[in-house]
Amino acid sequence: MKVLASRVVLPALLMLVAGCAATTPDRAVSSGSAPDREIDQRVAQVEGRVEEMSQRLETVGGQVRSLESGVARAQDTADVAGQKAAGVDSRLTRLWANRFNQKAASSLEVFFGPDSSDLNDVAQTALAGVARDMEENPSLTVELGGYTDRHGALDYNYGLSQRRVNAVRRFLMDKGIQLGRIQSASLGPATEAISDAKKRRVTIRLMVDPE
Repeated sequence: MKVLASRVVLPALLMLVAGCAATTPDRAVSSGSAPDREIDQRVAQVEGRVEEMSQRLETVGGQVRSLESGVARAQDTADVAGQKAAGVDSRLTRLWANRFNQKAASSLEVFFGPDSSDLNDVAQTALAGVARDMEENPSLTVELGGYTDRHGALDYNYGLSQRRVNAVRRFLMDKGIQLGRIQSASLGPATEAISDAKKRRVTIRLMVDPE
């Protein structure tokens, strides 16, 4: 009887031990997989943040490059403008220094109607010739002097002579003559013993700039 009991119990014990041995590794694997998954998730999150930061840095880098390009273009434009301004300043300085050394190359007069600063066809034709001469001879400058007759108030006549000078200067500039090559003055009522029609004028003197 004891032999039979041992034969039954022993196999049962062996099966129980085998079952425990078989289930223990599964629990170990199961208990170790959760931390691994958590670590993987954290790594994935960090990698995602790194990728996002890389994209932001790339965007900022593009903006910086665009800004640098814009600054370079602005600097080029400023350099060109500075060179032009320096050229104009040099020209004006030379004209001012030589204002008493210039010689008259030619002169003419354009006439106006009473109380008018409008250029008639004859005046425009004469001024077109002046502009052409100045374009062909860059060393030429022009002096304008505006006059009126003696009718009317003195301050009105000075204003009218200025408007006449302005009309002539504007015409020359519209033809491409630079402002720095035009000197002008409003001189008010003319004092010469000539007719009123000849007093209402702007005198134009082409001057040679000695180089």
